[in-house]
Amino acid sequence: MKRVVVVGGGAAGFFAAIACAEAGGLGAEVSAKAATVTILEKTGHFLSKVKISGGGRCNVTHACFDARALATHFPRGERPLIGPFQTFQPRDTIDWFKRRGVLMYTQDDGCLFPVSDSSQTIIDCFIEAAEAAGVKLRVNAGVESITHDATGFSLTLHGGETLQADRVMLATGGCRVPAMGALAVSLGHTLEPPVPSLFTFHVDAPWVHELAGIVIEPVEAAAAGLRETGILLFTHWGVSGPVILRLSAWGARKLADLNYSFTLQLHWLPGRTTEAIGEQLDALRDLHPAKLVVNTPLAPLTARLWESLVLAAGVPRDTRWSGLSKSQQHRLVQQLIRTELPVTGKTMNKDEFVTCGGVRLSEVNFKTMESKLVPGLYFAGELLDIDGITGGFNFQSCWTTGWLAGNAMASET
Repeated sequence: MKRVVVVGGGAAGFFAAIACAEAGGLGAEVSAKAATVTILEKTGHFLSKVKISGGGRCNVTHACFDARALATHFPRGERPLIGPFQTFQPRDTIDWFKRRGVLMYTQDDGCLFPVSDSSQTIIDCFIEAAEAAGVKLRVNAGVESITHDATGFSLTLHGGETLQADRVMLATGGCRVPAMGALAVSLGHTLEPPVPSLFTFHVDAPWVHELAGIVIEPVEAAAAGLRETGILLFTHWGVSGPVILRLSAWGARKLADLNYSFTLQLHWLPGRTTEAIGEQLDALRDLHPAKLVVNTPLAPLTARLWESLVLAAGVPRDTRWSGLSKSQQHRLVQQLIRTELPVTGKTMNKDEFVTCGGVRLSEVNFKTMESKLVPGLYFAGELLDIDGITGGFNFQSCWTTGWLAGNAMASET
């Protein structure tokens, strides 16, 4: 019997371990090619990131069923993931959970959640499936070091215990700091320098903070030569929402190089030209000459945002449309199409983080997720230099790479 050890009890680790054990014939019927599969989790809890993801609801995957289209949602890993997604994609994920009694529903934005709206449903499913497949589950079992020779692998745990394995999979999650990729590096792999992805922007402008909690859709956001359109959320420290998170993902390295100090440009009426907006303002002047400009928002902008933009453009609060000068209108148009906000830092959820960087993809065989450098060593999940935008894509890469690795580890070759 092959001895398989999965290092990391998160999403990718569990998916791989279950796939390996089921393909290897453990559980009720043990086949001749069976493998013993053990998950080693360094903390006292399995699947901690699954638990808090999606605000505790767990955004399991995304309703995108074409491999190439799905891969375009990954700033890092797009090309290597096309093949894996042709083998195991969101439809397979939905079916995998359905066979185990977990049904999903799809939101308007394409995000899929369990019908229970509880991440605990996903955790319970994994634990039950792992136990049914015969996977050994160990918490508080951090790995201090791994060595490899012709006979296999030797893993030394933090308490001094030593385990022997024929195949090892590293699924230790995103490398917020290089030390989190130390096991892979010790076995000869290269770590692409980790920097944060999917973060929100700090903006010190007081009027931005006063709008905390307001959601605006759609907004075109641009920074560091990148541009995204989508929902923006005002926060007490700046701006967030899908459009900001996508911008931070695609610009992860550029924004890190700028030390998170840059100018964010916002177009509040994407698709409308300067001329078109000017004509709409002229129409408001003709319709409401006696009304205050701050009290007459241009659709579809909300009243509070409109008021803030008017004042930020330098138009006095008591200005009526009939008294709006050409220079004031010009400044207002510019504010609508190009609000410039100095960004002075970032904020990341300390638990629900995503990292740009990790094990270099050219060192991994994406048909099996096996190392090209160390036979019998496999990878899955965010330890790889793979990260997707928000919307369930990062979990899907965990399911896909875990499924490939688990089945490959169970094979007799």
